[in-house]
Amino acid sequence: MVLRLVTLCSDCKLSSRMSEFTNGDPRTQLRDGSAKFELASLSILPLPYGPRFFARIGSSLNGISPALKKVEHYSVQKVTGDGRCMFRALVKGMARNKGLKLNMNQETEDADELRMAVKEVMCDNGEERLQYEEALVAITIDESLKRYCQRIGRSGFWGGESELLVLSRLCHQPIVVYIPVHEHSAATGSNGFIPIAEYGSEFKKPKKGKARMAVRLLYSSNNHYDLLI
Repeated sequence: MVLRLVTLCSDCKLSSRMSEFTNGDPRTQLRDGSAKFELASLSILPLPYGPRFFARIGSSLNGISPALKKVEHYSVQKVTGDGRCMFRALVKGMARNKGLKLNMNQETEDADELRMAVKEVMCDNGEERLQYEEALVAITIDESLKRYCQRIGRSGFWGGESELLVLSRLCHQPIVVYIPVHEHSAATGSNGFIPIAEYGSEFKKPKKGKARMAVRLLYSSNNHYDLLI
């Protein structure tokens, strides 16, 4: 499980962190403050969805960015809806970009590893957490950090904006979130998908290291994530 995640996250911070797990020294980099992180940037638009997702970030914007009105076309790869769907979709996409295919058990294990990696950053080290101010704000708009840290330890935790902010940096992974065209009144037509948020865009063409292909996630109004390919 750990070695597979290292493969998926090669040349990234999570790879370094997971490598320590195999040497019997877990979480050291996060706890001793040696890990270095930055905040991801967002491109966002107003959406009529629930508070745990993207509605809370729309109020600061006036109008809709022309770039986000573009309709794109992909195939949908369905993801199991067991509460892990965002993490599942992300590990499936990362594996696909590496030419790997995960079975259901591997997918579940890797999804849970990503969830716990976020928990390490946001709940177990105060200094590291402060470097993720955007994620912290997104969390505490809806609930206390204490309550969040209790919930994220559970396998059925629903991932969303805060976790994508963290994981895009830990994995050096560009992530784009889309909605179906028919779910947004500002779009015309009924087919295709509209990008609504982007995380880790700097890793598409980094100054150092290899460029990474984006993972494209489809978010639907029933609070579910699938993978776009």
